[in-house]
Amino acid sequence: MHYFSNVPLQITNISWLNATRGFYLQSFILLCWIFSSLVHSKNEIIRPNQQPLTLSSAIKRTLKDNPSLKVFKFRQNALEGQLQSQGLRPAYEVGFEMENFAGTGNIGVFDSTEFTLSLSSVLELGNKKAARADVISNRSTQVAAMRKIEALNLLSDVNRRYIDILAAQERLSLAKEAVFLAEETLTEVEKRFQAGVAPKAEIKRALAAVGNARLTMSSEQQQLDYTKAALAMMWNEMTPSFTRVEGSLYQFSTDIEFKTLLEKVKQNPEILIYATQERLTEAQLRLARTESSADIKWSVGIKQIQMVNDTALTAGFSMPLFSSKRNVGAISSAQAARDEVSVKREATMMALHNQLYRAYSNRKQAIFTANNLQDSIIPTLTEALNETQTAYQRGRYSYLDYLSARQELLFARRAMIDSAAALRYGIQIEQLIAEPLSASQSSGAQPSSFGKQRAF
Repeated sequence: MHYFSNVPLQITNISWLNATRGFYLQSFILLCWIFSSLVHSKNEIIRPNQQPLTLSSAIKRTLKDNPSLKVFKFRQNALEGQLQSQGLRPAYEVGFEMENFAGTGNIGVFDSTEFTLSLSSVLELGNKKAARADVISNRSTQVAAMRKIEALNLLSDVNRRYIDILAAQERLSLAKEAVFLAEETLTEVEKRFQAGVAPKAEIKRALAAVGNARLTMSSEQQQLDYTKAALAMMWNEMTPSFTRVEGSLYQFSTDIEFKTLLEKVKQNPEILIYATQERLTEAQLRLARTESSADIKWSVGIKQIQMVNDTALTAGFSMPLFSSKRNVGAISSAQAARDEVSVKREATMMALHNQLYRAYSNRKQAIFTANNLQDSIIPTLTEALNETQTAYQRGRYSYLDYLSARQELLFARRAMIDSAAALRYGIQIEQLIAEPLSASQSSGAQPSSFGKQRAF
């Protein structure tokens, strides 16, 4: 870089110690620049012709390959197996019985023996089979609802990580501009030093500023690599197969009234699942009530009487007594579980209301901040930096004034990137209402997934 070659290494009336320190400082800055350049080039040369990743592609990969959704298939298979088992009738039992054998006195070994071969089973009363099947069916519906919630959470996570990459790309771009501004400042300081109107200490400070800017650029590159890896992990990819993502941080959808959003929260899967859970507890209550009807155990058989060498038929039945009284506790427990669902639904609705209000307020403030920075503050600071640079070149402003103007602009631009967190709040709102904030969010310019992909 010519910025280093233009700096005089020997100046009259400066001690050997100061020259040595200057040499070490320049060497350190040069090493920092080489390191950051190597890191940057390493990340740039990988897949140079690859197309940027789109949000739609990221969502498709996640829904296809994320292990979190695959477990629900096995849960449904398990319930299907339970449904087959619970749909079976009570099993038939075959019994064999020997009486009056190997006795004493007139009873010989087999002279008075009686052999009985019987067939027995249970006659279920109270429609228990249908009640059990109803419970399994409602559990299957609940598993499907839980999959919707998990898919919705995954989509939200993909959106958040996607926005993290967009922000990291913007911060890296800003860091590169900061390096350019620092190098430009160093050039101006060198000119003033060669003209004899600036001390050498300003060159050292400018050199250090260039080194710090390059270190920041290297750090932002590493952060970008991390965010890309975090997104790729959503579809179980250990090494990202993309170099950048497509999208914009600064396109916000039109505000929707809070009352409208609150009404849509009622369609959130976390609320709708309580309807499924309520049906499940109702089915469990019906099953508990069927247990009040005692089952009848019956048996029929044939008996061989050796003493008279004749056969006879046998029949019998048995049933427990006071089944309804013994089942009161189970019914009370099932009723309590059913009543608990409505209370939990109200508590969840209150929590979602609080989350929605917080996200709604934070989003409005973030959009207001971003728009003001973009439309007013940053253009003003850009003009101020240009004027300050011109004044510094003419000797009217000090190096500190020039540096402050540059830092203020960089700070404002970074604040604008941070304020784009409004997109994250928008994702939280979309997760709560389970749909996009507006049709404009499906244009592809702004990350949004809830209206573009069928997650469940």
